[in-house]
Amino acid sequence: MSLPELAQALLKFRDERNWAQFHTLRHLIVSLNLEAAELLELTQWKTDEEMTSLMNDESAHQALRDECADVLLYLLLIADKAGINLEEAARSKLEKNAAKYPIEKSYGSSRKYTRLDRASED
Repeated sequence: MSLPELAQALLKFRDERNWAQFHTLRHLIVSLNLEAAELLELTQWKTDEEMTSLMNDESAHQALRDECADVLLYLLLIADKAGINLEEAARSKLEKNAAKYPIEKSYGSSRKYTRLDRASED
């Protein structure tokens, strides 16, 4: 299923339940952040190694999958409400990021683009 097809299926699901009345832009953004916090909660008190090993735990992997899906679904609803084509927006953002983070300055660096010229700072 493509992203536009997924968005249409989600809108159909929402409309069949008469939930659009609750989906103001503000409420959707709040809900997205709540779901992102649930995704973040899966990492609480875990090391990077523990997080990597969770992928071998079916229950933990399913929880991660579900929270990722919740975040995506709310993002689709926000984009619909705000009239944003997410595919175009993502392509455009990648182009902007490529300009901000040229390979020759950013390769292997975690510095923000505003600090890339400061090679001695990490």
